[in-house]
Amino acid sequence: MATQLLKPVNYKLRRGVSTTSTYIFMAAFLGYFLLPLLWLVLASTKTNAGLFSTFGFWFGNNFNFFQNLKDLFAYDNGHFALWMRNTAFYAVLASIGSSLISALAGYAFAQYQFPGRNIIFGFVLASIFVPATVFAVPLFLMMSKTGLSNTLWAVILPALVNPFGVYLMRIYAERAVSQDLVDAARVDGASELLIFITIVFRILAPGFVTVLLFAFVGAWNSYFLPLLLLSKSNLFLLTVGLAFWNSLASQPGVAQVLYILVVTGSVVAIVPVMVVFLFLQRYWQEGLSLGSIAG
Repeated sequence: MATQLLKPVNYKLRRGVSTTSTYIFMAAFLGYFLLPLLWLVLASTKTNAGLFSTFGFWFGNNFNFFQNLKDLFAYDNGHFALWMRNTAFYAVLASIGSSLISALAGYAFAQYQFPGRNIIFGFVLASIFVPATVFAVPLFLMMSKTGLSNTLWAVILPALVNPFGVYLMRIYAERAVSQDLVDAARVDGASELLIFITIVFRILAPGFVTVLLFAFVGAWNSYFLPLLLLSKSNLFLLTVGLAFWNSLASQPGVAQVLYILVVTGSVVAIVPVMVVFLFLQRYWQEGLSLGSIAG
């Protein structure tokens, strides 16, 4: 009698409810991240007057995007193009340099036994949890003493140190690099540097691209340290330059036409990051797929 009262559990229905809840949750987060971007893109197509008088999530009365682009690159003797060049130079050197250093350091921590290895790596991990603003004033004093302040090297050199990248590359190297493969190359007479360049680096390529993506996005969006170390407008990065224009637009007696230039400049500043991510993502995914098959 008791067994007749028990009803079978509808696992298919429960699975469907769980899947639907997951999709709703993911859609909500997707909207949370995409709505600001949608507003920014739509706002860049409006005139300055339409920016304040029309609904934010729809087009204005006039499609003014191309005129805004023309005004953006012409304003203030073309400073925006100069800021784009500065940012590209900084982001490329900082991301490639920090990723290479992270790959070398991560491989060394993973494969070599040396005194104090765990203690040094502990300091690397500890530095991840220290806010970057804590290092801002010491870096400013160091760059001032060495004469590097108001140069792009003042922001490039600190960006070469990437503790999180070192951590990621060590974890990846421990799992991906075979000690037998390295030992076989040593028996054949290959030097440690040659082993890293010809064998290890190819194996670490997916992890390297991951660190490179993080480093490039972080460098491209860097704001506080460049704001502190760069005071000449011709050396500004995009983040600092657009913030400078925005502060000018809010001052009394200044034409608010700068607001639409800030919005349009923000849209243009996003494009290189998206292009780099989409381009590198293919190699990242292919490398991870090959690694899983090889494993």
